[in-house]
Amino acid sequence: MHVHDLNPKKTLFTVILFVVVILIGFLTLRKPRFKYKMTLNECVEQIHNQDGAGFHPYELADVLAQVQEKVVLIDLRDKFTFGQGHIPGAKNISAYDLTEKDNISLMNEYKKNGVTVVLYGNDQLQANGPCMWFREVGYDNVKVLLGGYNYYKANKDHLADTYGMDDYIKEIPRYDYAKVAAATGSGNVNTTAKKKPVVVKRRKKTVTVSGGC
Repeated sequence: MHVHDLNPKKTLFTVILFVVVILIGFLTLRKPRFKYKMTLNECVEQIHNQDGAGFHPYELADVLAQVQEKVVLIDLRDKFTFGQGHIPGAKNISAYDLTEKDNISLMNEYKKNGVTVVLYGNDQLQANGPCMWFREVGYDNVKVLLGGYNYYKANKDHLADTYGMDDYIKEIPRYDYAKVAAATGSGNVNTTAKKKPVVVKRRKKTVTVSGGC
């Protein structure tokens, strides 16, 4: 004999309660806010394809000169860092607040109106993640500023001249220091040459005066 045979009313009440809880769960289940429209691998390929999700510094020159009007710059750094220096005209939205309801509504408005959104941090790495996420969920108008703010700050006076340059993509030195060292003769030092032994001259011992007091 089972326990529920002794108390069928209690068993029935438990089953009904369980069914009610399940139904409430299904009725109150929220749909996901975002649907992924792109795989992670596809998004990574777009990030590596600089013409896909990358915004070049020479393009930024046209934005600052107001030649390109349908471009919005979003600085992902914190307010303190933003206050210390930023690209003129940029909006400050921290990376942690990007998915807030008001900011998502703003991003939807940008997409609807065909506005390109360019994200940037101190370096490109800080903006790669947020850019990839937005593109995964369908915001194909979101791009990342190649080189980030640091590259802009170092080259802001001649951004238009960076066309065709790729140092902000590959992150390679702008100067070949080995070549410069070789030209000055400092690069031809023979590091395998034997060093001359250092002769240590010992001080002569002082002669102790014999006798006592």
